[in-house]
Amino acid sequence: MASSETIRYCVTISRKEEVCEGPEDASVVITVSAADAADLDPTTAFMLGKLKTQGSTGALFRGLRSGEVATTLRRIVQGLAAPGSR
Repeated sequence: MASSETIRYCVTISRKEEVCEGPEDASVVITVSAADAADLDPTTAFMLGKLKTQGSTGALFRGLRSGEVATTLRRIVQGLAAPGSR
C-alpha cells in the first residue's frame, strides 16, 4: 500500500459501541460488525455489503490484497474476545 494511504478500522459491537483503530484522517474508513469480522473473509464481507467503506477504494483494495485488512480485523476481534478487553 502507498505510504501516504492509511486505513481506519471500526468494528461494531452493538448499536452504540464500536472499537476503532487507526488515524482519524485515514484515506479509507472500514466499518464491519464484530460477528462479520470474525466469520467472513474481508473481501467476501465487502462483496456481500457487510463491510462498509468510506473514502479511497484504491486504499481499500490495496489493503485487502496485501492481507493488512484481514490481519488487523482478526487482531481487533481477538482483542474483543480477551477477558477484560473492554
